[in-house]
Parts: sequence; structure tokens; C-alpha cells
Amino acid sequence: MRTLVVDHPLVAHKLTVLRDKDTDSPTFRSLADELVTLLAYEATRDVRVEPTRIETPVAPATGTRLATPRPLVVPILRAGLGMLDGMMRLLPTAEVGFLGMVRNEETLEATTYAERLPEDLSGRQCYVVDPMLATGGTLAAAIRFLVDRGADHITAVTLLAAPEGCARLEQELADLQIPVTVVTAAMDEKLNEKGYIVPGLGDAGDRLYGIAAG
Repeated sequence: MRTLVVDHPLVAHKLTVLRDKDTDSPTFRSLADELVTLLAYEATRDVRVEPTRIETPVAPATGTRLATPRPLVVPILRAGLGMLDGMMRLLPTAEVGFLGMVRNEETLEATTYAERLPEDLSGRQCYVVDPMLATGGTLAAAIRFLVDRGADHITAVTLLAAPEGCARLEQELADLQIPVTVVTAAMDEKLNEKGYIVPGLGDAGDRLYGIAAG
């Protein structure tokens, strides 16, 4: 597994405002969207492409287009929805699947409660988007779910990551024979006793939508 922490002043600036407890939900959503687009630029460096012939206003030329099958963007519900538009801005021809996962707050284990994905993902590149890589349980379960359906290249895009989550992800996915990359805006200090990232930015879902999960 490869982990890429995006080092860019605009990323650091937008993340700082996201962390601020006084940032309201509309501003949080807008900045998260902008930040994801910056992260997506780095996350898509290995997107598969193929040559294509075009006609410019002056002459024929050889260009590049996204290869088929098209990449699949998979937000993890619900907080991952706040990152979807930022990804699709750079990958407008990608397909979108949805994966609903919930973490048990006592055991910190993730379970799947809903999914809307193709049955066969053979040969597909998947971009999983979820704001927080905390304990790593949810993301590990999501990646394995996609690989079990045939996905052969996984990139996870997160706003924040914790060292414990990255370590667990690497351990639980060690048997996978496919490339897995995590792209994040920051590697934070640690997890607290409740499994929240420190210093973090709080509950991303609540801050995006302004309501507590039921």
C-alpha cells in the first residue's frame, strides 16, 4: 500500500479552515469540495488512458482520453457524498457507485448496510472517497468489498488520516495482489479513546450536513 500526503499550500490553507470549529456547514461543504478537487488531481495520476486521434482547427493530432472501462468513483455514505462533486469535477465521465457502511461505536468494526454497484468490477479502477481514515476499519472493508467484485486498482481519497488507521489498512489488505493507494491532505497525530482523529476536524458528516447521524 502506498500513502501520499499532498503537500501544497492551498491544501494546507483549506484544511486549516475546515478544522476550525467555528466554520459553518455551508462554508465547510464548499471548502471540502474545493479541497477534494485538489486531492483528486494527485489521486488520478495513475488513471488509465488510451491514445485517440482528433482534428484540431489546424491539423490532425494524437491525444489522450480515459480508457475503458471507465473509472468508478465510490463515496462511502453518508459523509463521502460531500466529496463526490469534487471528484467528478475532474472525472466527469466516470461512473458512480455508492457504498453504505456504518461503524459500531463500541467495537469500531464496519458493516455494510447498502450498496449500489455493478456486480462485476473486473478490470475497473475505483476511487473510494471518505473524509476520515481513522481506525481504518470502514475503508478496509470497503476496499475488500470492491476487490471481491473484481476491481484491480484502488485509490482512496481522504481529507485526514491517522497513523493507526493507515497501519491497520496496510495489515488487513496485505494479502491483496492489486495496487492500493491512499491520498490524503494530512497525516494527523493519533486517535483518541473514542476513535476520533486528533487534532482532526470533528465528525465530518455532521459538519457537512449540520445534523447528527441517527
